[in-house]
Amino acid sequence: MSTVVMHAVVSVDGFIADDNDDVGPLFDWYFNGERPLFAGEAEDSVHPSMSISDRSYDYVKPFWDSITCAVVGRRLFDLTNGWEAKPPACDHLVVVSHRPRPEGWHPEADVPFVADVAEAIETARRLAGGGVVALSAGDAAGQALALGLVDFVAMDVVPVVFGSGKRYFGRVDGRLMLEDADVVLQGDRVLHLRYPVRH
Repeated sequence: MSTVVMHAVVSVDGFIADDNDDVGPLFDWYFNGERPLFAGEAEDSVHPSMSISDRSYDYVKPFWDSITCAVVGRRLFDLTNGWEAKPPACDHLVVVSHRPRPEGWHPEADVPFVADVAEAIETARRLAGGGVVALSAGDAAGQALALGLVDFVAMDVVPVVFGSGKRYFGRVDGRLMLEDADVVLQGDRVLHLRYPVRH
């Protein structure tokens, strides 16, 4: 069965974007190194060229290469226009949304829009074919975590304080326990952390 990893870049105080959905300096580390994340692939408006530090590359590249399906909420889908049906780290995309696919949006793309979080994870696991399912942090991911559907919580922590904004864990009610981090890696202006979820 596919592993489900909740993931995002996050501020020190736990926000994945500000109140206006602006990521500010959170993504700066994607462009401050010498190692191209998508070596040999053409840069375009959907997938800009990313070059990260050697230490970050040794963690991020294998992780991204292991992802075969991404699950995102409707807000991220709308902000990115679903990456024009070509998500940056994988072949398959599942959108958690109570609203249908936008009319005319890439009718050729096999991108399911699923209202139920548990059903979205099940769909993603099927599409992943044993590969990793990357679940973008936020409200939908927080719901999946509360339902026990997440195996790991991965955070790329950037040394900035937002004060308010979109929370990494969304609106999780109650206390959820994680195991001790099995990845703690200092990059350049980013700290990579991964926690197994305690079930």
